[in-house]
Amino acid sequence: MGELNDQIANNLTGPGGQFEVEELEIHGVLTKTWKTAPKNLAAVFNSTKSHGGKTFLVYRDERYSYHQIHQQVSALQRGLTALGIKRGERVAIAMRNYPEWIVTFYAAVSMGAIAVPLNSWWTGSELKYGLGDSGSMVLVCDFERLGRLAPHIPDIRAKNSSFTIIATRSEHEDVEFLTRDTPTASFQEIVGDAVQGGEVPDLDIDPEEVAAIFYTSGTTGKPKGAAISHRNIISCLMNAFYSSTYRSSVAKNAPYQAKQNSNESNSIDSQNSVLLSVPLFHATGCFATLIPNSVAGSKIILMHKWDPTEALNIIERERVTTFGGVPAMVWQVLNHPDFHNYDTSSVRGVGYGGAPSAPELVRRIKEYFPTSAPTNGYGLTETAAIVTLNIGDDYIRKPDSAGPPMPVMELLIANPDGKRVDTGEVGELWIKGPTVIQGYWNKEAETKASLQDGWLKTGDIAFLDDENFLHIVDRSKDVVIRGGENVYSVEVESAIFEHQGVADVAVVGLPDPVLGEEVCAVIEPKPGYSLTEAEIQAHVAKRLAKFKVPTFVYFTDKELPRNAAGKVLKRELRDKVYKALTERRD
Repeated sequence: MGELNDQIANNLTGPGGQFEVEELEIHGVLTKTWKTAPKNLAAVFNSTKSHGGKTFLVYRDERYSYHQIHQQVSALQRGLTALGIKRGERVAIAMRNYPEWIVTFYAAVSMGAIAVPLNSWWTGSELKYGLGDSGSMVLVCDFERLGRLAPHIPDIRAKNSSFTIIATRSEHEDVEFLTRDTPTASFQEIVGDAVQGGEVPDLDIDPEEVAAIFYTSGTTGKPKGAAISHRNIISCLMNAFYSSTYRSSVAKNAPYQAKQNSNESNSIDSQNSVLLSVPLFHATGCFATLIPNSVAGSKIILMHKWDPTEALNIIERERVTTFGGVPAMVWQVLNHPDFHNYDTSSVRGVGYGGAPSAPELVRRIKEYFPTSAPTNGYGLTETAAIVTLNIGDDYIRKPDSAGPPMPVMELLIANPDGKRVDTGEVGELWIKGPTVIQGYWNKEAETKASLQDGWLKTGDIAFLDDENFLHIVDRSKDVVIRGGENVYSVEVESAIFEHQGVADVAVVGLPDPVLGEEVCAVIEPKPGYSLTEAEIQAHVAKRLAKFKVPTFVYFTDKELPRNAAGKVLKRELRDKVYKALTERRD
């Protein structure tokens, strides 16, 4: 089957193929690209108009068709134009995953403006920083974010007199007070009933123009704005569609599997139904979920906030075919005490990324969703999401891998001197391809430090196996160095996840005067399980070398702290646990 699969890939990507690959010089660097890709996001969004009356968005009891969203986007563009927004000017977005977020994003990028999604978890001062750093002329926000930002608005307007706020949704705030003291325009008034015609223009936007500024979720210093081009985002879209097409073509050559999948498709609604549970202000939510599913004509269900019980309710009610997010979210669904009381038979795909996942997760997915195709991927904000994907049989065969790179993506594992290491050797992952950003917004020094001749230095520790499958070992800053030996937290976490009583785990390094660091596992047990330190240590000792066995095991009945992208806040966790263990010793 290997030679046949290679032939399928060559047919898809070769001359005249549906996903033909070519090389172009982009900013002085020869780069593989998708020859058949749309030119810009205006063309991408206009292509979704063909879905017409199909349901596009669902939020609670609200439902919007593709036609209705196109009308709203057109109306908002007229409103933004009236406010003086032109090509290249920044339109910030700060709100929950509301339908208005998606309308604003598509309105901005398809009129040649630059969308600036801000982290909805940010404080008022952090929102102020994002607005000032990006030079945004307009902010479209909900009243919760407006309430946080309100004390800073006089200062923002003193520096930018033409700054305008468009407010929408008022679930928890005193609307009258906020609008009196911080004058705003109304999203609803600008968009109106959105029935007065109008078309989204098909602008001739160059693929290298910046389409969006997405802020990184770094834990040190100020967040950096990744300046993401139309080509970056569209290349992610093509990566997703290539992977899907390749997998379908391979399945056609496996008669039993193809027949089985065909029967599954006929048993549910023909329109894919996607539960979008991760923030839209992150690459996974916007580039890897929203845009590909918009183009595909899927029904996208938005959640007010993540809750595994509500997720199961939505899966049953909306006949969800695909869900996921980050690994922690999938674990929470699988570990739900009432999981088997819900009808989840519609699920055909469980996909996740954004954080390393334990091999045990793919085994559990196949147990709980036997007809689904589990998917794990790797990507960054700086790569507009998808770099590699590991799907279906490959993922089951290699559950500890993030999969092979997309045909236009190149991977390099480098030693500290920047030299390529041999297959199987561990080093820093570098990435090159059409999804890689050209730099950070207004941050020349940071750009030079992270990008070299088109290669992005990720800071992730990884290796490539003999099939060119990527294996993420750890973040460089998360490696625990115990007595000169590197202990990769992901490896230890994966071993601990195999214990049936563990709901969640994070491994951190605690300071030690002799060894430098000691390994500590922070564990959230499943309800009803009473675990001990010795039990966990014995469990790990059966699977890993002695120096990798946690010296300390700390149990908590609270969820591990995570940022909006679902990544464990290890620095915060390490400080908290170290303090608790120190007080316990004293």
